[in-house]
Amino acid sequence: MIETILLGVASYLIGSIPFGYVLVYLLRGIDVRTVGSKSLGATNVARALGTPWFAVVFSLDFAKGFVPAFVLGGIAERSFGASPEVGIAYGVAAMAGHIWPVYLRFRGGKGVATAAGAVTGITPAATGVAALVFLVTLLLGRMVGLGSMVASVALPIAYVLLEGRDASAVTVGALVLMAALVVFKHRTNIARIAKGEEPKIFGKRGKETPDA
Repeated sequence: MIETILLGVASYLIGSIPFGYVLVYLLRGIDVRTVGSKSLGATNVARALGTPWFAVVFSLDFAKGFVPAFVLGGIAERSFGASPEVGIAYGVAAMAGHIWPVYLRFRGGKGVATAAGAVTGITPAATGVAALVFLVTLLLGRMVGLGSMVASVALPIAYVLLEGRDASAVTVGALVLMAALVVFKHRTNIARIAKGEEPKIFGKRGKETPDA
């Protein structure tokens, strides 16, 4: 039990690693939270360092969710007899770490990339469906934030439909919590969408990428 809890704490600490902050500080000597959206996410890093850095930071933040959910969750289950649902719990802890990183006084990103990594490690099929929903929403609405929110809401629904009676109530609850966090962190996007002010990809303001 203690070992399982410690791995949960480790998951939060892994999620808290501020890759975006570190890269911008090392390469430009500035705090990424003072520019753009003031987020640690891949989009804001791309604003500070250039578009190619989006993929770098997104991949690192994705790994912050995948490793706790898939690797640490597997260790807890096989070595310490933890429940199979421990992996998704670690994923939520990692996502919380990204959003509220202990190393930076709890000011982090929006959690999309880290959540994506976590759910990919737990339910890749449902994640694939959510990714398809994201792409369709993006093509129709041309708003990445909207696509992220719709995909996050679609994820628990896809999981239940794919798993049927085998769906874990704990996993469903965790996926709903993740979706709620994504929507909550995009509340400023929601306000802009309501006002018709949300940037669109290939629109007048140029290509945009998601705040991860």
